Amino acid sequence: MSMYRVGLDIGSTTCKIVVLDAAQHVVFTCYKRHQANVPKVLQEALQQLRDQIGDASLQLKVTGSVGMGVAEKFDLPFEQEVIAATKYVKSQHPDVATLIDIGGEDAKIVYIKKDGSCDLRMNGNCAGGTGAFLDQMAVLLGVPIEELDGLAQKASHVHAIASRCGVFAKTDVQNLLAKNVSREDIALSIFHAVAVQVIATLSHGCTIEPKILFCGGPLTFMPVLRKALMDTLQIPYVNFIVPENANLIPAYGTALSAENAPEISFDALIKKLSHTPKSAIRTGGVLPPIFKDEADYAAWKKQKEADFIQLAPLSAETTDVYVGIDSGSTTTKLVVTNPQDEILFTYYLPNNGNPIGAVQTAFEAFYAKCLQAGANPRILGSCSTGYGEDLIKAAFALKTGIIETIAHYLAARKINKDISFILDIGGQDMKAIFVDHGILNRMELNESCSSGCGTFLETFAKGLNYSVNEFAKLACEAKEPCDLGTRCTVFMNSKVKQSLREGVTIGDISAGLAYSVIKNCLYKVLKLQNTKELGTDIVLQGGTMKNDAVVRAFELLTNTTVHRSNIPEIMGAYGCCLYARQKAEGFATLDDMIHVAQYTTKPLQCHGCENNCLIKKYAFGNGSTYYSGNKCEKYFSNRGENHKPGENIYDYKYQLLFDRPVKEEAERVIGIPRVLNMYEDYPFWHALFTTCGLKVQLSDPSNMKDYVSGIREVMSDNICFPAKLVHGHIHNLIKKRVNRIFMPYVIYERQDDKRQLNSYNCPVVSGYSDVIKSTLESEIPIDTPVINFQDEKLLKGQIRKYLNYIGFDRFMADKALKAAFAAQEDYARAIKAKNEEILQKSREAHQLTILLAGRPYHTDPLIQHKLSESIAEMGINVINEDLVRDDSQITIDDSYLVRQWAYINRISKAADWVARQDNTVHFMEMTSFGCGPDAFLQDEIRGILQRHGKALTLLKIDDVSNIGSLKLRVRSVVESIRYNNDAVLKKEEFVQPPKFEKGMEGYTILAPFFNSYISPLIPSIMKNAGYTVVTLPESTEESAELGLKYANNEVCYPATLVVGDYIKALKSGKYDLHHTAVAISQTGGQCRASNYYGLIKHALVAAGFTDVPVISLAVSKNIQNDQPGFHLNWLKIAKITVSSILFSDCLSKLFHATVVREMGKIKGKAKELKEKYLELAKAEIEKNNSKGLLELLRQAAEEFDAFAKPDEQLPQVGIVGEIYLKFNSFSHKNITEWLMEHSIEVMPPLLTPFFMQAFVNRITNKKFGLERHHIPGFIADVLYGWVNSQIQKFNQVGEKFRYFTPIENIFELANDGKTVINMAAQFGEGWLLPAEIINFAKSGILNVISLQPFGCIANHIISKGIEKRIKSLYPHMNLLSLDFDSGVSDVNVMNRLLLFVENIQKGAVTATGAASQKKEKGFIEENLMRREIMV
Repeated sequence: MSMYRVGLDIGSTTCKIVVLDAAQHVVFTCYKRHQANVPKVLQEALQQLRDQIGDASLQLKVTGSVGMGVAEKFDLPFEQEVIAATKYVKSQHPDVATLIDIGGEDAKIVYIKKDGSCDLRMNGNCAGGTGAFLDQMAVLLGVPIEELDGLAQKASHVHAIASRCGVFAKTDVQNLLAKNVSREDIALSIFHAVAVQVIATLSHGCTIEPKILFCGGPLTFMPVLRKALMDTLQIPYVNFIVPENANLIPAYGTALSAENAPEISFDALIKKLSHTPKSAIRTGGVLPPIFKDEADYAAWKKQKEADFIQLAPLSAETTDVYVGIDSGSTTTKLVVTNPQDEILFTYYLPNNGNPIGAVQTAFEAFYAKCLQAGANPRILGSCSTGYGEDLIKAAFALKTGIIETIAHYLAARKINKDISFILDIGGQDMKAIFVDHGILNRMELNESCSSGCGTFLETFAKGLNYSVNEFAKLACEAKEPCDLGTRCTVFMNSKVKQSLREGVTIGDISAGLAYSVIKNCLYKVLKLQNTKELGTDIVLQGGTMKNDAVVRAFELLTNTTVHRSNIPEIMGAYGCCLYARQKAEGFATLDDMIHVAQYTTKPLQCHGCENNCLIKKYAFGNGSTYYSGNKCEKYFSNRGENHKPGENIYDYKYQLLFDRPVKEEAERVIGIPRVLNMYEDYPFWHALFTTCGLKVQLSDPSNMKDYVSGIREVMSDNICFPAKLVHGHIHNLIKKRVNRIFMPYVIYERQDDKRQLNSYNCPVVSGYSDVIKSTLESEIPIDTPVINFQDEKLLKGQIRKYLNYIGFDRFMADKALKAAFAAQEDYARAIKAKNEEILQKSREAHQLTILLAGRPYHTDPLIQHKLSESIAEMGINVINEDLVRDDSQITIDDSYLVRQWAYINRISKAADWVARQDNTVHFMEMTSFGCGPDAFLQDEIRGILQRHGKALTLLKIDDVSNIGSLKLRVRSVVESIRYNNDAVLKKEEFVQPPKFEKGMEGYTILAPFFNSYISPLIPSIMKNAGYTVVTLPESTEESAELGLKYANNEVCYPATLVVGDYIKALKSGKYDLHHTAVAISQTGGQCRASNYYGLIKHALVAAGFTDVPVISLAVSKNIQNDQPGFHLNWLKIAKITVSSILFSDCLSKLFHATVVREMGKIKGKAKELKEKYLELAKAEIEKNNSKGLLELLRQAAEEFDAFAKPDEQLPQVGIVGEIYLKFNSFSHKNITEWLMEHSIEVMPPLLTPFFMQAFVNRITNKKFGLERHHIPGFIADVLYGWVNSQIQKFNQVGEKFRYFTPIENIFELANDGKTVINMAAQFGEGWLLPAEIINFAKSGILNVISLQPFGCIANHIISKGIEKRIKSLYPHMNLLSLDFDSGVSDVNVMNRLLLFVENIQKGAVTATGAASQKKEKGFIEENLMRREIMV
């Protein structure tokens, strides 16, 4: 019988099969979309194969993201897809160095090294720039995916489109469609966006070497996409390879690797696949059914009929009518009413990229209906709304236009005049309007994510092969809806796949998605923590609300009964009719309307700025004109000649900052990049260097060309746009051939309000020079002196030191410093005065003023995309947060925020000032996508403003320059403010949890679970201090869900889990809420962790636990610790605390080395011993017996040694990362356990170095001029000597265990760290993280995993940021960075782990045994003075 090798690649959307014969010739291929029904597609393909090759023996292997689950389910051998693809490459194209693969929901770049090992870069938490993204875009353009490439081939222009996120891109595409940009141009723009996204997300500073092989469906079938990628890479076309059947490469490689797979016959394989094993366990939660049964559903539908809007027939008697048009993001709605507000006619159709044509079609349909009924109506009023409002108004000479929010409010009021809350969910957007006694007092729009909008459900329905209506009906019949969380389409896809693998019904998935839509709205968009805020009269509308399951899910989750009309999808157009009746003037005939929209178009180009916008001019038959494509309206305006724009502070600020004289004749040139904190401090640096006689060369103003030129060096794909821009500015300075580049390491900005705790810069602003130095290869020196603007005396020393380094004496330094201070003060005074002037004029003219806040670098016109100018064009005066500089009169008390960052302090103070002004001053904030500190700031600002009856308008900006949706958002807010001009602003009290007062010492104090070694010991340590502490159990999915509900969804994952753990515990009923407190540690550093304290307070109040005090465990002088009843006697507990930490670290080392070496019959013994010694340790700690812990460790070392196989050297993996995530198994999905199950020894993370780094930081900060020390140096040295002696004692005892590796000396680690990073990097784990990686490498452990929360701001610098530098020092380093949050895909993590382990097993990486790693003695600890070497 013949033998064939079968490679089966089951991806997220398609199934691919390649079959090879004995001579490795391809005899069969298949490429098919599986629509989530994998077994059926497989059985059909295998039958085809059998018909072709007859009954044969097969050797089969499976690969792919869904294939992993199929392999588990049917017990088939699995091959990791990157390994499979590289097997094909090495076999067929050995000269290929880089593989670029775009799949259904993932994109990869594989760097194939000369030694055969691979380095994988894969999209982490986002599917922007993948096949699924292209599918979404095709749906939006109304074409099959197969026709997208054909459209792009006919294009002539590229427009800016986001590809970071399908949602942002949809918004951009809708705006372009609304402006009648051709679908051909949009298709090409989509491909360019994907190309930029793939390079930006996956390069990570690695050089993409030729030759380059393309694979995956999109790159195989879309030549224009390939060309866009080639052009972006700027590599000659001859270096690219696109093999035949490039979409089948992983399947081909899997077939090649099937040579060692077991044989199986066709019959046995088909039998296996036909008996689908049902999962006994559902890993996801189950939610209540949408309806109990059919009778329940029928009664509910009957109840909703009470809210029906009356319909009336057209007849010969119909005379006067009103027309309302909602030209939306994807559809056009037209409604005609009579003077009684009854609906005579409705029309609902897709735009298909031609909004004018869609409205014309609707009018023609109405005309036909009138002819049929014999009616000849007069149109007394007409009104448009939606994305295409202005265009339609101009095209059809409509009398009025209205913003969507007002239209929806008017329509909802028709159903219920006492309305308290309106939720409108359309195709792409979500609007929530809070109404109080007829006044729109708050409005929220989804600022960045459409998970929970109509196309979200439509995408899933289509993907599972159902119509939207069928999908909704199944949800209403579901018995056990899945809990799918609140993530975006992309993340949800992996959860849906997981559910399908477990045999869950489509109905349960549909019902789960209906719940997700509402959860997303309530928790992510509205940040709702108490449903009472919604009131009792709630109206739901928008196309999504036609889905009964979504409406009922809202009622179930909020415990309310809602109103929904019979026409939820056309309520916006109906509201326009109502408005048109109010504003009726003159009349038009239907014939006028149909023939009025004849128009011609003419392409123009604006040369007003570096954007060079492509403008389309419409000249309509009615004499009106309309311009589209313009990002601002400075030169091509649709507002008419008499329109007067407002004043814009940002234009003035940009000129004030950078328009400064330059010494052109100077011989020496110092280059300063126009980035980050230069938008705060440039006047200082310009004056300093100019006084010294240097020419100060600024980089050119930001532009997209420079941005794209540096994008390959961006190391962290989810870092903010202002940081990504830095690379382009540095390249710009290199081209200018400056002598040196200046990027100061500014830790502290000037503190312009002494009441604030600190004036830190965010880690990205402080430390981005580390990333630049790691990724850039240049002859020009980059100077990064550490700077402290907070302390003028220390600053003076820093400036003298740096200027001396570049050749200036002390006299010149002092003279230059004096000039620099004067320049900075003049600048601060001028910008504040200009703000005050604009405000005063605005008030005198009774005009609206918007305080548009942001970071200093949001002044950059490219970063803010001229948003301030767009707002000013609306006739609004724009001021900014500089107004409150040095103002200590403004109250800053009613906020939970820990005021640690300089820029945030100013923004929150500005919000507090606006909150207390009248209704003519309102607040908006620009925030960059991925901004870490803003995740904490936004909820605080929202709270401050809401307590004074105002709303926060958040404007999320990224590298996308199409800001139509942001303009719409701003206008919605402005129109609502004007509509409510007479509103009386209501004030609410600020609620704080109580202090931990004297007399509360007997309270139960809850502490979060940290890790399984130290957490069990904390209650015993605290018992010595006189407190009852309970360590909470490890986090669960419920913790994550509650954390997302009560904390901002963009805070770091550890914060989400800690908040969720506390809420879960307090809701459990186990604790007396009047005698319970919660505790959290605070570091007082630059990282976000210090703000967990405020976040927890906010969450407890929101959840109703207002009597529970929050205790801060802080030792930093930067933290205000006002809790009279909580004091730790450190003299009493210091020794036992140090011993407990050392004991827990050593026990962790013993366990991890033993668990992978347990002998056959005693599996589980290591875990048993760990639990035993933790229990014994508690008793010793409670006796305050440090020596007892040392003795216990001796016993443990001997006992563990007896159960570990002798002389067994295993591959080892070092674990580094963020302090919480690397220790907490739940948060990193137990990957350390997975590694140990694969016989890999985990070198566990330790707590000791984290605390010991304070001794190093003390010395560095003194040297750098960052701190003045009040504790004499000799006391610190004595303390260090004592702690170090304890470490040596524990190390000596630990060596009774043969595999024990001693705890490293902290100064040795520091010496390792300073080779790759600035020692002022003390945020997060700081320099310690790279130091640990290098220490592992020097010890022969070249396999390291760095575990981080998604979007961790410190990680952008200290982990991902310096990865290239580490790999240049240790080329064989197998370093894997993994990001985690509540929605991370298991498949993605597993894929990367499998490749990581494959690289270990290949032997490409040295795995040195622990026993051979012991370093020689002679550490620096013997001579304290030798620590100076480190600095």
